[in-house]
Amino acid sequence: MRKIVLLILAVGLANLTHAQDLPSNPEPGKCYVRCTTPDVYVNEDVQVMVKPAYKVLKTVPAQYETVTERVMVKAAGKKLVVVPEKWGTETISYVKKQGASTLRVIPASFSSDSETLEIKPAYAQWELGTAAPDCASANPDDCRYWCYKGYPAEFQTVAVQRLANDASTTSTPVSEVPASYTKRVVVEPARVEEVEIPAEYATITKTVLVKDAQVVEETIPAVYKTITREVLQTKGGLTTWKEVECELLEYNDLNINWNLGSATLTAEAKREIDTKLLPVLKDGVRVEIASHTDSRGTAASNRDLSERRAQAVTNYLISKGINSSRIVSNGYGESQLLNRCADGVSCSEREHRANRRTQFRIIQ
Repeated sequence: MRKIVLLILAVGLANLTHAQDLPSNPEPGKCYVRCTTPDVYVNEDVQVMVKPAYKVLKTVPAQYETVTERVMVKAAGKKLVVVPEKWGTETISYVKKQGASTLRVIPASFSSDSETLEIKPAYAQWELGTAAPDCASANPDDCRYWCYKGYPAEFQTVAVQRLANDASTTSTPVSEVPASYTKRVVVEPARVEEVEIPAEYATITKTVLVKDAQVVEETIPAVYKTITREVLQTKGGLTTWKEVECELLEYNDLNINWNLGSATLTAEAKREIDTKLLPVLKDGVRVEIASHTDSRGTAASNRDLSERRAQAVTNYLISKGINSSRIVSNGYGESQLLNRCADGVSCSEREHRANRRTQFRIIQ
């Protein structure tokens, strides 16, 4: 049936070739796409000021800090301390009795002797003799005569003692008698000492101004947003019609297994795009990227997820050098289910997986 419809379309188009600039000599059952020299666009980043620069005045409050300070609460002083004398004992030796000597008298010794002494020396004297019997004088003395009579010396033997040894003394020393006594003496005399009395300190806490309040002028820079826009570099034009596989005009599956709730392409998904989609786009055609979800979740969240997945494929194609004007991305969410698995219907995971699909097709 599909081939018949295409054949009828081909015949109809053949009749309008000259009026519609259709392919010349089309073959029945084949599909053609009008390939044009594409407009070549380049991406250009434009800085758009989305908010101008302006000034903001801010008041900065005064800044304080707590400072701990050590202060003197009593000045240093002095006091006088009387240190009494220190006493000790000293042993004093003295001579209790001085040394001397004892004297012993050795009396003189005598020897017996005799000595004859002339006790009366010899002498002569006139002596008056007796009166003469015939003396005629009445004075008898006139009738005496004088004789000069000598007398011998008189001697007396006296027993005497001769000095044998004179008296003498002998000396015997007497040792002195020592003794001692203890006397208290001042070892260290009394004195007055000057003692320093240190100052007394206390710790106080005070709040000091670090920085006074001020006004700070801050310039808020302008806000720019980088907008990437496509700029036509080379104008394209109509060229020729190109035969394409007819099935490419219908939706073709990209076997991409998206992770649950994710719109990030895996390495395997990128290889699928490189193999199946990039060769089609190299012919200069335009394609639609269509992404679908199953019915689980809300309709709004499913549509958003499908749009993000379709856009992820589009962004990857752009990174490969495909101009964005040749790509249309659509997210259909759960609006185009392939089976009965709508909301409230119990389905297997395999049935739900059939609805989770990403497709592409060639569009005019």
